[in-house]
Amino acid sequence: MTVLLTGADGYLGWPTALRLADRLDERIVCVDDFSRRDWVAESGSVSATRIDGPEERFGRVENLSLIEGDLADRDFVLQLLDTHEPDTVLHAAAQPSAPYSSINGERALYTQRNNVSMALNLLHGLHETGLSDTHFIETTTTGIYGAPHFPIPEGGLEVDRKGGSDEVPFPAMGGSWYHQTKSFDAANMRLAESQFDFPMSEVRTAIVYGTETEETQAHESPTRFDFDYYFGTVVNRFCAQAVAGYPITVYGKGEQRKPMVSLEDTVESLVRLVEQGHSDEDGIDVYNQVTRPVAIVELAETIAEVGDEFDLNAEVKHYENPRNEDEEHKMEMENERFLELVGGQRQELEAGIRDVLGTLVEEQDRIAAHEDRFLPGVLTDE
Repeated sequence: MTVLLTGADGYLGWPTALRLADRLDERIVCVDDFSRRDWVAESGSVSATRIDGPEERFGRVENLSLIEGDLADRDFVLQLLDTHEPDTVLHAAAQPSAPYSSINGERALYTQRNNVSMALNLLHGLHETGLSDTHFIETTTTGIYGAPHFPIPEGGLEVDRKGGSDEVPFPAMGGSWYHQTKSFDAANMRLAESQFDFPMSEVRTAIVYGTETEETQAHESPTRFDFDYYFGTVVNRFCAQAVAGYPITVYGKGEQRKPMVSLEDTVESLVRLVEQGHSDEDGIDVYNQVTRPVAIVELAETIAEVGDEFDLNAEVKHYENPRNEDEEHKMEMENERFLELVGGQRQELEAGIRDVLGTLVEEQDRIAAHEDRFLPGVLTDE
């Protein structure tokens, strides 16, 4: 068996690669072009955790093989699939930043071309190389759903209209040029499934919190942790602000809830999905990779409380909200299929925040030196 993991150098990709390598007696082929490192450097920031260069990082793990290449290049993808004939493709590569995609038209176009091209190349590549039994798994995002005022299903949306009913794809309600790329990918996967008929799973990932897994600790090789405005999630930025002695900045009331999941739960579910394979039911298996929605103000207060254990004295401050959003939105998201896959929640929010702060306090000076990256303004149209 061969597993092809794309985006293996990333925040989710690296701990997933390590767990696959440690748990499966299989060949793990890792692909990345290391663009994430360049994008963060372009933003004037760094990973809070110090990570090795690609060759040293991957070279220390015995059954990981690394291939550098651009998945938006169709010829590269066809050669990759024809050479390695993977039994599973776990596609976790993307330009993942909504703020980066929204800087200007150039970066919006790049994000959409890059992300959609990669997924399409892999889907058509599997078909054209005759890999009809390969399980294709893509990590998309819960951001596909937007913020509807009803419980979000794990899969399609059941619609009753004028005496008829059907299950239809959830409307593409992504709130950024990046999130829309994952809506396109989901639509293209549905079309490919109907035309090519090979097993597919879509894992819609929430906001992930965490810095360590058992494998990153055992290999003494941390995953990256971005905290700048463009590539740091709200969890990452809040934690870095607390460590740097910067106020934890909550916009408006902060009572709107966002879907969240721990790094441990994320990695474990992806590895289990590789192990278990497709359900063999008709259609695409869809998982809402979320344990529970968390209010932004609850997140900030949890970080401040856990921060006391590290003598951080973090202060939560509310600022006028520059965004047009419902500050009291109570997101509800079904996740039964995901919880069954991962075997129940493995790490609660407070424990995950404790891990993050424990890691970041060791890099307090490194974060403080880049605290101006908490706010936008580095990247321009120039």
